Amino acid sequence: MPSAQESEFLTEANERIARLPESVDRAAVKRVLIVAYVLDEGVRVPVVGYRIGIDPLLGILPGAGDVLTGGVSLYIVVEAARLGVSDTTLLRMIANVSLDLLVGAVPVVGDLFDVVWKANTRNFELVIEELAAEA
Repeated sequence: MPSAQESEFLTEANERIARLPESVDRAAVKRVLIVAYVLDEGVRVPVVGYRIGIDPLLGILPGAGDVLTGGVSLYIVVEAARLGVSDTTLLRMIANVSLDLLVGAVPVVGDLFDVVWKANTRNFELVIEELAAEA
């Protein structure tokens, strides 16, 4: 059962998706949301209540973890391109993923950066803001 905080995040995101223009592939936007959520927000840290995803957790694995999560992060960019977001937005998204990958590769500091930066959530926001602006 999702926590109240988890439900609030997903409920708000799904409400925003529901308000998108009819021409938008909402199923694709929901896939972007799910991937971003799992990578950046999927696990609640006990006591402090801060949410992290599998991105910083897998980032602990030297080399392979960051490459793996970077590849999954690029799925969001590809899906955004299919949804028709602008080249400018795609470049911003690639910059977010690149920064996440480069800084994330630095031991310890990179893992802490991954916890805070949340490139995938940022990219979900870029996608939904642009698609909503088309309304």
